[in-house]
Amino acid sequence: MGLFGRSARADEEETFVQKPHEDIPDLSEPPKSTRIAAGATVSGTLRGEGVIEVEGTVEGEIELKGAVMVAPTGLVKGPVTADVIHIAGCIEGVVCAREHLLLQKTGSLEGDMTTPSLVVEDGGRLNGRSTMPPHPQQPGTSWPAAEPQTEE
Repeated sequence: MGLFGRSARADEEETFVQKPHEDIPDLSEPPKSTRIAAGATVSGTLRGEGVIEVEGTVEGEIELKGAVMVAPTGLVKGPVTADVIHIAGCIEGVVCAREHLLLQKTGSLEGDMTTPSLVVEDGGRLNGRSTMPPHPQQPGTSWPAAEPQTEE
């Protein structure tokens, strides 16, 4: 019998019952980052908040409050809208970066882009029209997507 009339076995059982609950992760917060692995293909629309890292292929629209990072192995076929966009791979579609767009030396953008801040590293390829509004967009406002130019 343990101290104060409680058996030692009861203390062990109480500890055992509580232990599994300590190992369960808290899932109340959404993930901060999503990675599309090399070799994987995702089709459809991706919307949300956080960071998306594309190492594989995305066929469809990406609309994000946060950042889109396209790795050298990454390919996006479709429009991309995000606060920050870094391209080291390839995007084929209209791009709208609300704050900043970085086209790295291994990156390629085949389509029109809109951003208030653009950096193109030596070797980066931009094939399309660029539109640079005078100021970064205020939160809660949206830009119209860049329209492909039609020849008459």
